[in-house]
Amino acid sequence: MNIQRIRVGLAIALMAASSVALAGECRPQVREGWVRMPPGSMPMMAGFGRIENPCGTPVTIVGASSPAFGDVSVHETRIVDGVSRMRAMPELRIAPGQSATLKPGGLHLMLMQPHSALQSGSKVAIQFKLKDGGTALGEFVVRKAGE
Repeated sequence: MNIQRIRVGLAIALMAASSVALAGECRPQVREGWVRMPPGSMPMMAGFGRIENPCGTPVTIVGASSPAFGDVSVHETRIVDGVSRMRAMPELRIAPGQSATLKPGGLHLMLMQPHSALQSGSKVAIQFKLKDGGTALGEFVVRKAGE
């Protein structure tokens, strides 16, 4: 009888440990990511898409990087007193089950100092740094303006 209780206790402990491990693995997911190619050889580009939070807790993005760019940051464009203004977002919090939409004229990624010329159709990896110390990886397809 004691052995049966020990087995049940071990099974419950293993299930609890695996659910904790799975909860720790929940990360935001990038959907429909794309980078707009600038006209000519400008030293900056913009990234768009949707970052979804499938987790049961909020996630907060506190930074971003990419091997394709010298600097990556989250920015927001707003109209203030009739003037379009852009500002860096030190944190982007996404509630459980919600998403952040990155789009032209709103929230977006600023991709500065490309390490090489990008071609339409190529893919760029962007790693998002999370406040909890984790990371999330997104793939962004390069598009020409108007595509």
